[in-house]
Amino acid sequence: MSTASPSTALLVMDMQSVILNFMPNHETTLHNVAKCLKKAREDKIQVIYVRLGFRDGFPEISEKNKSFTNFRKYLTTLDPSEISQIHPSILPFAEDIVVTKKRISAFSGSDLEMILRSMDIDHLILTGVATSGVVLCTFLEAMDKDYQLTVISDACQDKDETLHHMVIDKLFSERGKIISTNDWVA
Repeated sequence: MSTASPSTALLVMDMQSVILNFMPNHETTLHNVAKCLKKAREDKIQVIYVRLGFRDGFPEISEKNKSFTNFRKYLTTLDPSEISQIHPSILPFAEDIVVTKKRISAFSGSDLEMILRSMDIDHLILTGVATSGVVLCTFLEAMDKDYQLTVISDACQDKDETLHHMVIDKLFSERGKIISTNDWVA
């Protein structure tokens, strides 16, 4: 058994302005994610942004997918160039990796797993919105793929604060490490 410490990546998921607009008081979450990014870069931890993106006309969105069909109605009111833009307060640096996904999980419709495997990354630190969306789906899929998992609880957010705490406290805490931004950056 190897005694080497795991190679780690910080995932910054769905931190796009069009998604953050649905989150109340998202400024605190953005601030915490920015602190995590600073710490990751100082410690030479690979930063990977995961964003949701579609082709013109949204051919990836099936009418059978209720949540994405409703989201598509909102997206069609926007300039297509805005949709996958990461919030300007936490833009990627040149050495960061940006992955575009087509569904809720960071793995679904993206090349994330190929990147993680090629870089021998086996520990994922999760941040993003929404806790009950991309964070939950990515956590469960990564757990099933045998990744070590850490969730920075206050660098994640959900529209429903009660649901956020339930997912963090009841589901994630039994299957991974939960830590606050201040504890992680200390």
